[in-house]
Amino acid sequence: MSSYFTDLAQQYIDGEWRQGSGSWDIIDFNPYDGEKLASITIATVEEVDTAFQAAARAQKKWAETNPYARRAVFEKALRLIEERQAEITEVIIAELGGTHVKAGFELHLAKEFLREAIHLALAPEGRIIPSPIDGKENRVYRVPVGVVGVISPFNFPFLLSLKSVAPALALGNGVVLKPHQNTPITGGSLIAKIFEDAGLPAGLLNVVITDIAEIGDAFLEHPIPKVISFTGSDKVGRHVATVCASQFKRAVLELGGNSAIVVLDDADIDYAVDAAVFSRYVHQGQVCMAANRVLVDRSIADEFTEKFVAKVKSLKVGDPKDPTTIIGPVINSSQAESLSATVEQAVAEGATALVHGETRENLVAPSVLAGLPADSALLRQEVFGPVAFLLTFDGEEEAVRLVNDTPYGLSGAVHTADVERGVGFAKQIDTGMFHVNDGTVHDEPIVPFGGEKSSGVGRLNGETMLDAFTTLKWISVQHGRSGFPF
Repeated sequence: MSSYFTDLAQQYIDGEWRQGSGSWDIIDFNPYDGEKLASITIATVEEVDTAFQAAARAQKKWAETNPYARRAVFEKALRLIEERQAEITEVIIAELGGTHVKAGFELHLAKEFLREAIHLALAPEGRIIPSPIDGKENRVYRVPVGVVGVISPFNFPFLLSLKSVAPALALGNGVVLKPHQNTPITGGSLIAKIFEDAGLPAGLLNVVITDIAEIGDAFLEHPIPKVISFTGSDKVGRHVATVCASQFKRAVLELGGNSAIVVLDDADIDYAVDAAVFSRYVHQGQVCMAANRVLVDRSIADEFTEKFVAKVKSLKVGDPKDPTTIIGPVINSSQAESLSATVEQAVAEGATALVHGETRENLVAPSVLAGLPADSALLRQEVFGPVAFLLTFDGEEEAVRLVNDTPYGLSGAVHTADVERGVGFAKQIDTGMFHVNDGTVHDEPIVPFGGEKSSGVGRLNGETMLDAFTTLKWISVQHGRSGFPF
C-alpha cells in the first residue's frame, strides 16, 4: 500500500499538516477488497474558518507576485506529477477502484490541464476603453476574485480537483479544497503535497477533509470565498447554487448528465460499437459524460445490437490492479445496491436484459437493457454505473426528440458517414457539448466545458477560467477637470 495513505491522512491548513479536531473519523476504504487505507479525523467548522482565513491572508501577497514567478510553481508541480506517476497510479487504483486504463486517462488529462495553468498565469490583460468625457481615461483591470472554494467529486478526483485548483491559483487566488469523503487522498491531500513540494507559499492552498454532517453549510456560507466551484450531482448542485445566490457568491457548477450516443443509418457500425461501449463503460460508467442511452436507427439496430452485446460481454470484470481489467468496482456499497435496483426496476417495467450483470459486493458487471418503455423515469435520470439502455428510432427527427427528452444537457455524440449531417444533428441537441463520430467522454484544456439545463451553470477550461476565477475592475483617471452641475 502506498505510503501516501499514512503520510497524507491529515488536514492541510495554513501550510501545516495537522489532525482534524472533529469527534469522528472518515475511514478510507479500497472499494475492491475493503482494505482500510486510512483513517482521517474530520475537520470542524472552526478548522474550515482557519483554512479560509489562511487563504485570504496568503492571497494578498500572491496576487502581487510577478505572474512569471507564479508560473514557475506550476512548472515544478507538473514535473513532480511526471516523476511520481507510478505512485499516483497506485493511489487511484486503490482508493477509486480505477483500472490502469482509467488511471492513465486521468493522469494524462491532469498534466494537460496543469500545462494550461502555466499559460493562464500570464493570461489576464487590462484594457483602455474610450470615454465620452473629455480628458477621461478608462482602465479596466482583470483581477483575482480573492479566495475560491473547490468541492470535488469521487470519480475523477485528481483531475477534477486540479482542474479548478490550478487555474484559480495561477490567476492569483487562494483556494480551500474540500475533496469527496470517499477520495480524500487522491482528490485532496495528494494535491496539497504536490503543490507544497513545488514551492507554493504556505496558506494559499488548504485542504479540509470533512463531512456536511459535521460542518453543514459552513463551507458554502463562509464570508471569505467569492466563488464556489462544485462538481457533483445536480441534487447537491441545486443546493450549492441556492446557498451561493443567497450569499451573493458566484457558483460554477459542473453537474450530472444523461448523455446519449446516436447511431444514424449510414454510420460505420463497428466503429460506433467501439465508441458506444467506451462511452458507457469507462470507469464503470461513473462519468458525468457517460452515454446512459444508446440510440440506434431501426434499420441497423439488429446488427448493432448483436455486436454491442458481444463486446460488452467481452469486458473483463475484476481486480483493478490487473492491467487487463476493464470493469473494476464502483465506489461503495450504496452505489452497487442502487445500480442493482435500477436493473431490477427496468426489468420489472418491461425491459429485456440482453446482458444482466451480476453484482458481487462492489463489483457491478455490465448490463444492457433494451425495450424499456418510453415513459420510464429511468430514461430521464442519470445512472452512474455500468448499465446501458438501448433504444431504437425511426429517422433523425425522432432521434433528436429522444435525445432532448431529459432534464440534463451535458454531452452526447452522433455517428454518421456525413460529417455535416452530424453537425446539423448536434446543433439541434440542448447540450453544452456534442461530438460527431466519437465518444461522449471528452475534456480538453482550452475548450469550454460545461452543460445546459440541470447539467450545470458556467464553463471551465481555457479562457472561460478567466470568467470563473477573476473579476473586472474599472478605474478611471480624469486628466483634465470635470464639470459638475452643482
